[in-house]
Amino acid sequence: MFGIRTAIASGSLAASVTAMNFELDEEHRMLKDLVARFVRDELLPLEPKILAREAVGESSSMTKEERERVDKVSRDMGLWGLDAPEELGGMDLPTVAMVGVNEEMGKTVVPYYLPPDSPNLRMLAATVTDQQREQYLAPYVRGETISAIGISEPGAGADPAGMITRAVRDGDDWVINGRKIWTSRAAEADFTIVMAVTDKEKGARGGISAFLVDRDVPGFHVLRKIPMIGGANTYEVALEDCRVPAEKLLGVEGQGFAPMQLRLGTRRLQMAAWCIGIAQRALDMLIEFAPTRVTFGAPLSDRQAVQWWIADAAMKIHAARLMTYEAAWKLDKGSQARNEISMVKVFATEMAWEVVDHVMQAHGAMGMTKELPLHMMASQVRNMRIYDGPSEVHRMVVARNLLGKR
Repeated sequence: MFGIRTAIASGSLAASVTAMNFELDEEHRMLKDLVARFVRDELLPLEPKILAREAVGESSSMTKEERERVDKVSRDMGLWGLDAPEELGGMDLPTVAMVGVNEEMGKTVVPYYLPPDSPNLRMLAATVTDQQREQYLAPYVRGETISAIGISEPGAGADPAGMITRAVRDGDDWVINGRKIWTSRAAEADFTIVMAVTDKEKGARGGISAFLVDRDVPGFHVLRKIPMIGGANTYEVALEDCRVPAEKLLGVEGQGFAPMQLRLGTRRLQMAAWCIGIAQRALDMLIEFAPTRVTFGAPLSDRQAVQWWIADAAMKIHAARLMTYEAAWKLDKGSQARNEISMVKVFATEMAWEVVDHVMQAHGAMGMTKELPLHMMASQVRNMRIYDGPSEVHRMVVARNLLGKR
């Protein structure tokens, strides 16, 4: 007790308390509000068209004309390159600010991302050479190119130790052979970051490297498009004697695992923020709907079950938001925060799944239609419970860290 009194008297405890900020900085809050306006004014009006196309079995993607118009608006609003390096024209925003941005972007089912996509951006920024910076990173920051990343393989799943795609040095080149699956944007990408084993003995511990593979390189083949639920698509890719120059090695040979984890951590936090946005929108829909829907002489808002769904959703969204901001804050301080990222990846995705499911249930038959966005919200969340590591793997990671096991 004496120690606490001494600390209070010296002001050290007061200083530590004031350092705990549970609100975004003013400039980051203003950015979040700007993105909210962009979503409200530009993306939400497109939802009826997206839903109508998806309902008749057409692509739920934006049309070329829709994307070009939205690209122009978002660029004019200054929403491109938010977390890209300043020297390349970006704003170099911290991870905390991007949580707010992605929460707002999660409130629509329109499949639009503010260029450039953060995960590959962060991996590139941490590893590129000067030559690669000009050839790959700079145009990517400007929104002139599309990237993909090939990590997962048939039969390997979420275990990088099971990776069998090989890259073998041959003079001034690397020759890559193997297959990748569940690779988003592989058919559209100008280049793909390909993870490959360069030392079989070391494997995931010093034997995995990353390579920049251009779309037109001989031996790089997109085999098939794989339709996913929620209107998403991934691809299977084959690399058959795919020869790339030595300067296409991304980062240090054998040290590709750490920047890959940086990329995965960025995506996992992004997913958590999206799920918060999805859950918040679903909750808002329920709060608006429950007082107007009368069953057996009383509005749904008078039913205890619905009241508890609303209360539980609000509490869990609040918890997920705080968890996500804390993990982002730790990353901005230089901590890996891998345990916290795994926790929030599980908690936010499962929270959003529960919230959307309850809102669908409360809407009854209307909640089962394709006229509301709820079914696409549910599908997006269901995908995220698998993408970038399923919940079971992240629970295993958290448990192993707490138990001191590797």
